[in-house]
Amino acid sequence: MTGKKVCVAMSGGVDSSVSAAILKKKGYDVIGAFIVNWSDTKNTKGECAWREERRDAMRVAAKLDIPLHTLNFEKEYRKWVVSYMFKEYSAGRTPNPDILCNKFIKFGLFLKAANKLKCDYIATGHYARIKKVKRTYQLHKGIDRDKDQTYFLYTLDQDVLKKTLFPVGGMKKNEVRKYARMIKLPVSKKPESMGICFVGKVKLEDFLKQKIKPKKGDIVTTDGKKIGTHNGIFYYTVGQRHGFGIKGGGQYYIVKKDIKNNQLIVARGKNNALLYSNNIIVSNLSWVSNIKLGPKCKSKIRHRQDDQDCFIQSTDNKVSVIFKKPQWAVAPGQSIVFYQGTRCLGGGIIQ
Repeated sequence: MTGKKVCVAMSGGVDSSVSAAILKKKGYDVIGAFIVNWSDTKNTKGECAWREERRDAMRVAAKLDIPLHTLNFEKEYRKWVVSYMFKEYSAGRTPNPDILCNKFIKFGLFLKAANKLKCDYIATGHYARIKKVKRTYQLHKGIDRDKDQTYFLYTLDQDVLKKTLFPVGGMKKNEVRKYARMIKLPVSKKPESMGICFVGKVKLEDFLKQKIKPKKGDIVTTDGKKIGTHNGIFYYTVGQRHGFGIKGGGQYYIVKKDIKNNQLIVARGKNNALLYSNNIIVSNLSWVSNIKLGPKCKSKIRHRQDDQDCFIQSTDNKVSVIFKKPQWAVAPGQSIVFYQGTRCLGGGIIQ
């Protein structure tokens, strides 16, 4: 593959930086691209980190002697990701913006931009692997199971996978850092970024206040007893813990969000039966390939969860999932992703 042109999405972090370095060492014609999704800080507390991140990406590009382009996708990001977030939170659901960002931005608009730059491939620093078996491109978990990111990549299809490279997918995180130190990358000691994927250090609650006005409401137990007041139902999710200052009462956990009455329904104890679900309905399905999903498979309802045994029943454009073991704190709006061994088959949105 020596000489093929690849555009690497460089975030300024160690994973994407090492990805670019590895590809250059392998003989690819590497160019970098820094993606700007969000630069608006006037309505949020804290400083947007994108300028700092771009400086780091520029330092790495200079070290590797590769060009770095800046791609601005703010308009599209507002339309496809941010608007969806506000809509879902307003409806009482808990969306996952990283999955939408991957689908529409990193593997949508970025791929189109790379094509215009006459690139043969795009590459990112995701911990995942792609295997070509006959004519099918399979998406597999990264070698480092603690860092595996296929949960966020289940919407990628064949057209995307055949043009994508994951250089660090076959490495563990400590190996990536060791490699970065070995070649003296300027971000080798940089900590991992935390917070909302597109607004840096800004708290989610502060961000949501831009469009969703906080409205106080009652916190009630499952038998209807009021035990406290919340500051806005949209800022909470199922499974979230709260003490609410009840003497000798222990911790309460949110088991339901009653949007109509603006109430948080809580129950005592993390292992309360009301926090567990035996089955769920899944819609907005996406499949990596045309593989037929069997009645039995593995799944996970959150990142870094161990794979769970489940039974599948397909109906129209939805799937009914029955878990072998009841699942804790299933949050509507989040994704469930299906697996067969290390292979990621696809997933959908929990209703």
